[in-house]
Amino acid sequence: MSESAEARSGQQIVLRLYVAIVVLAGVMGFVLGSIRPEDLEPELFGVIALPPTPFGVAIYGFVTIGIVLGVLLGLVIYVSERIDDAASS
Repeated sequence: MSESAEARSGQQIVLRLYVAIVVLAGVMGFVLGSIRPEDLEPELFGVIALPPTPFGVAIYGFVTIGIVLGVLLGLVIYVSERIDDAASS
């Protein structure tokens, strides 16, 4: 297997894992919203108030985890591309 094929395969695994974690966060948000704790008040970024319904909490889970992990994943990709270029020069 060539090096570029291995890199693509690794990127696909990480991307699928990212999607699975984001979906799991949304599902858990839906479950938590279904339980309806008394003081549940989801707010996106402390600005956008969401309803304390199962779908509101699911959206909160999707967006929050998606953005946090997305930024971290983006940073890892950025750094890995720069280190790879520096090593081959």
